[in-house]
Amino acid sequence: MALLQIAEPGLSAAPHQHRLAVGIDLGTTNSLVATVKSGSAICLPDKQDRVTLPSVVRYCEDQRVEVGYDALKAQKIDPSNTISSAKRLIGRTLADLKADNHYFPYRFGSSERIIEMHTRQGSKTPIEVSAEILRTLKARAEESLGGELTGAVITVPAYFDDAQRQATKDAARLAGLNVLRLLNEPTAAAIAYGLDNRSEGTFVVYDLGGGTFDVSVLKLTKGLFEVKATGGNSALGGDDFDHRLFCYLLEKNTLSQLSEPDSQLLLSLTREAKETLTTETSATIQAQLSDGHKIDTQITRQEFHNLTQHLVAKTIEPVKQALKDAGITKADVKGVIMVGGATRMLHVQQAVATFFGQTPLNNLNPDQVVALGAAIQANVLAGNKNEEDWLLLDVTPLSLGLETYGGLVEKVIPRNSTLPTARAQDFTTFKDGQTAMTIHVVQGERELVADCRSLAKFTLRGIPPMVAGAARIRVTFQVDADGLLSVSAREQSTGVQAQIEVKPAYGLDDETITQMLKDSMNNAGDDMAARARAEAAVEAEGLMEAVRAALALDADLLSAQELNTIEEKIAGLQALLTQGSAEEIRNATADLAHNTDDFAARRMDRNIQRALAGQSIENL
Repeated sequence: MALLQIAEPGLSAAPHQHRLAVGIDLGTTNSLVATVKSGSAICLPDKQDRVTLPSVVRYCEDQRVEVGYDALKAQKIDPSNTISSAKRLIGRTLADLKADNHYFPYRFGSSERIIEMHTRQGSKTPIEVSAEILRTLKARAEESLGGELTGAVITVPAYFDDAQRQATKDAARLAGLNVLRLLNEPTAAAIAYGLDNRSEGTFVVYDLGGGTFDVSVLKLTKGLFEVKATGGNSALGGDDFDHRLFCYLLEKNTLSQLSEPDSQLLLSLTREAKETLTTETSATIQAQLSDGHKIDTQITRQEFHNLTQHLVAKTIEPVKQALKDAGITKADVKGVIMVGGATRMLHVQQAVATFFGQTPLNNLNPDQVVALGAAIQANVLAGNKNEEDWLLLDVTPLSLGLETYGGLVEKVIPRNSTLPTARAQDFTTFKDGQTAMTIHVVQGERELVADCRSLAKFTLRGIPPMVAGAARIRVTFQVDADGLLSVSAREQSTGVQAQIEVKPAYGLDDETITQMLKDSMNNAGDDMAARARAEAAVEAEGLMEAVRAALALDADLLSAQELNTIEEKIAGLQALLTQGSAEEIRNATADLAHNTDDFAARRMDRNIQRALAGQSIENL
């Protein structure tokens, strides 16, 4: 009997062939690529045996592109053509950057939809810059592994919104990479710790990188990685500590206007000083600027801690919120995993230890742990055999829903739902003869559409004309493992369908995300009152429209006084829609319904008489 070799589409059918897959940590400051060799995850070095690649790209005069260490060296002398921290720009707009109040030495374009930076090789987007970094890591991996990659798992901050995730996937596609999955950075770290240390229990991953901060609460149980809650700030990281020290240096030396090369020089020196203060009690910053000004400033570790303590405090607030969302207390946390080079700062470690009452875990290299976890996940997704049987469950950070009549939000997928997920809900028409419906997809925690973020709109056409409420429209939300959303709507009786992949052209402002969560709690009472009023108004409008339609057909069944009373009730209810409370609208609606009961009974009698007219008893 012949045996058939069966394989997934695009993958090798050879049973013992190891498929080449990598994990990539696309970082703000540095990026890394890792893979699994002989059952262990390792970071792949370059020809000089360096595992990190500075996330810096320089566009040269001869159309060459430098990536990594060469570009980093040139940043001080050619800052306007050397792009760093592209991760803080990807999937965002200039308006978002102004809200961050962060300095970037670039010449930005005027586009409101996507960030563009002018270089000698033309305008470049953060997607193109990120693609250069990914392309370099891909080449490093293929040279080291001796073959073409099957695919890659690329990590992103847990708080990256849909636009930032989609932009990251676009950059990977531009670099020629097959993205097996986008993986949240804290989750990747937990994978590395969970498999390396065989840990079980509830863990908090505190990830402070160069430009982003993430916190995740995860439950690890016998190979099950369940993300219970996520939070963070994708505009807070080690760069902000550098920038605060940079501003202090300007104040100390009474400097105001600096040239771009001088700014880059001082930023580089302050970064070196910050790193020195991790192991030394003081550091000296010395430089001579282009205008001849000499700088010779000493800063102590305590001074640096005092200058940046407010930034450390800003990371603790999302930690508190994540614990609350997960429904646990600090006492329930078995361990705190520290991730990201910025967690080497002593006052960061002290703040985390004080808050949780325990020494954080940092026995794995904080710069490499995310890439290692991504490599382990890539190895599994590529189909390579793995001794560990484990399952990863991630979550969506914000609720997803759609607009219903009256400006209300109907949440279809609540925040912190396990990914991937798909949920369907049935809706109906509001007006008689309605043949189309606009589906408005929103994101947020509030009860009214006006207080949430609009993601996309599309129209379902071809609904058969029916009386209001008779049509059945099934709307399905699907969020894939990368956290990307698609929405479809289908009319059940005819099968007409419309759908959309939600790809917003702008980033969701990170302060707005945090504010959404705070507002959902602070305004819960007001929101419920507003929702109750809106629901009462929708019910009232439905009744008034039905009564008006009935009067148009059968008003002759009423006396002049009865007709006048009903019209007065309608007018009174109409007036309450603009200024009345929910209770007043409900009472007026009930009053109108009561005053039309007899009218409804007479109409029913007439309709029965019409139906029986001309019919014989035998036929009935």
